[in-house]
Amino acid sequence: MFLRQWRYTQPNTDLASELAEICELNPVLALLLVTRGITTPEEAFSFLVGQEEEADPYDFADMDAAVCRVRQALEKKEKILVYGDYDVDGITATVLLYTYLRRCGADVVYRVPKREEGYGLHEADVLWAAEQGVDLIVTVDNGVSLIKQVTLANEKGIDVVVTDHHQPPDELPPAVAVVDPCRADCESPCKDYAGVGVAFMLVCALEGDGEAVLSTYGDLLTLGTIGDVMPLTGFMRDLMRRGIRLLDASSRPGILALRRVASCEDKELTARTVSFSLVPRINAAGRMGDPDLAVRLLLTEDIAQAQSLAETLEDMNARRQTVSNEIYAQVQDKIAQNPEWLHDRVLVVDGEGWHGGVLGIIAARLTERYGKPTFVLSVGEDGVAHGSGRSLEGFSIYEALKECEDRLIVYGGHELAAGVTLYAADIDAFRCAINASAASSHPVMPVPKLDVAIRLRPEQVSVDKLVLLEMLEPCGAGNPSPQFGLFRMRLDNIAAIGGGKHMRLSLSRDGVHINAVKFQMRPEELPIPCGSLVNCIVSLEKNVYHGNISVSVRIIDIGYADTDRAQMQAQIAAFEDMMRCELRPAKEDVLPSREQLAHLYSMLHACGEWNGTVEHLHRAVNADAEDEFTVLKLLATLEIWREASLVEVQDLGDRLRLRVLPTTGKTDLSGTALWRYLEGE
Repeated sequence: MFLRQWRYTQPNTDLASELAEICELNPVLALLLVTRGITTPEEAFSFLVGQEEEADPYDFADMDAAVCRVRQALEKKEKILVYGDYDVDGITATVLLYTYLRRCGADVVYRVPKREEGYGLHEADVLWAAEQGVDLIVTVDNGVSLIKQVTLANEKGIDVVVTDHHQPPDELPPAVAVVDPCRADCESPCKDYAGVGVAFMLVCALEGDGEAVLSTYGDLLTLGTIGDVMPLTGFMRDLMRRGIRLLDASSRPGILALRRVASCEDKELTARTVSFSLVPRINAAGRMGDPDLAVRLLLTEDIAQAQSLAETLEDMNARRQTVSNEIYAQVQDKIAQNPEWLHDRVLVVDGEGWHGGVLGIIAARLTERYGKPTFVLSVGEDGVAHGSGRSLEGFSIYEALKECEDRLIVYGGHELAAGVTLYAADIDAFRCAINASAASSHPVMPVPKLDVAIRLRPEQVSVDKLVLLEMLEPCGAGNPSPQFGLFRMRLDNIAAIGGGKHMRLSLSRDGVHINAVKFQMRPEELPIPCGSLVNCIVSLEKNVYHGNISVSVRIIDIGYADTDRAQMQAQIAAFEDMMRCELRPAKEDVLPSREQLAHLYSMLHACGEWNGTVEHLHRAVNADAEDEFTVLKLLATLEIWREASLVEVQDLGDRLRLRVLPTTGKTDLSGTALWRYLEGE
């Protein structure tokens, strides 16, 4: 369990006022810029307008060698293989380079591996290429670490040009060229290229006209860059600002068909629309079937074929959602059977036969729900487990994996996401090893944080703000959509919407009333009495109905106005330390009095079932208590009662679900494991 921490840094209002005056900006927009570290007129102009300067592709190390070898293949009519990857970045990179080479008259073929084959160029692919008479392999979105495969290609008389954007190893593969912005000797000022971005720069170098290449392939570049969650800052943000316009105006039959099935054909595209509407459907091909379907969709010139392929991807995406939900439910069952896992610093959940294409999605959902790094592993019939891990700001799972690599067959990734392969027999040892690594590097684990850009008064929530927010687009990684604080609001009413799955809250302050929506939360899961003063973290979104534009206020998090969230999270962390036997507090600091026990039990019994966060429960039990029930005592009591089968406790990460169980006679709490631990046994 955890409590999200709210980060609010008082912005420099004097600096914002000066920026607003010099640049003739709206004061709120100037304040938003200052919170992002944009403090000079030059920086403000660059951010809001963009420089729209062309990058020099020859700033990349080895770009000249790559161009020379590809041109040689074109001139000599050599056979070229473009080798990609099964996600949206690799797919769009494959389509971009293959289409360009084909238009140049090249003898070119492409290949994108299926997910079950694994990431990157394989030795079997090299042998296949040799059989097909391939003279040159150009990798996109992979290849920088494939020393064995490139060596084999050389032995077979095949040259290789690597284009990639992943972190290179100490030793580069023996390719004709290795074009990667992450190379230490790469002079490109922008390092935030996706794989499709590196392929795009290769085409710019080959063509010698970056503007023409952007106008032709900007839609693919944008789709892959946003889909791979690359930082939208600096040059890349300028490029994506233009790219989104090109994607929105794209006449590519596959993209038009994809927009139709995603119900965004008539909507202006934004980075968010691309991320949540178009990208999942392309990725569904690689997750659930054959990524070649997505390649063919983006390659086809036939409108009818594009529509058919887009509908197939739509069906795949729906199946992906169904499979994800089914496996997620099984994962929750596994956690319920092993509640001690939830006290680990790193959550590791394993099962048999789970679909490999959705493990990353489920790991991300669990990280969001439980507020801790998570690995989801699927054991195959061969006794080998494959899995995905996701993390949160402040904890690098890649570095943690390096500390326990002796338990793994192979691993890879970066700070926030990773993939692993290990023997099923080593899963328990891996769970222990990665938690030991986490304990060594992070005695106090980070928790999810919500950044509050600025505090808004309720009267400042208006349509005018939407215009200001649009000036911050494109928003995404590195340039997130701002979140606002609405503090000390009175909660006037709570109403169920969406068949009871969501709720609408009526809030007010200083005579100004606001309606806000909290999705994926039922009214009974927010046990805050009407009339309470609350703080809310919200986003402001455009709502268009019958041509009329209004502001939709979406609640991201809500809590009591006077809660000390940092102190409360510290007590939650102390409870987890205690459950891991890393902390043994004095009994009087943990065990409540008989009167407190009776009071809490009576409250829960009267509720029937309790749903809410630790904060909500702490406030409710202390509302009319004589002695304060600290968070540590509260959580310890629930654990003791759970062990004694007095109360069913479901730790849902960001909230608790509690139910008093029927009992007969008295129960001896001193026999529970936690009680004995506190006694020093």
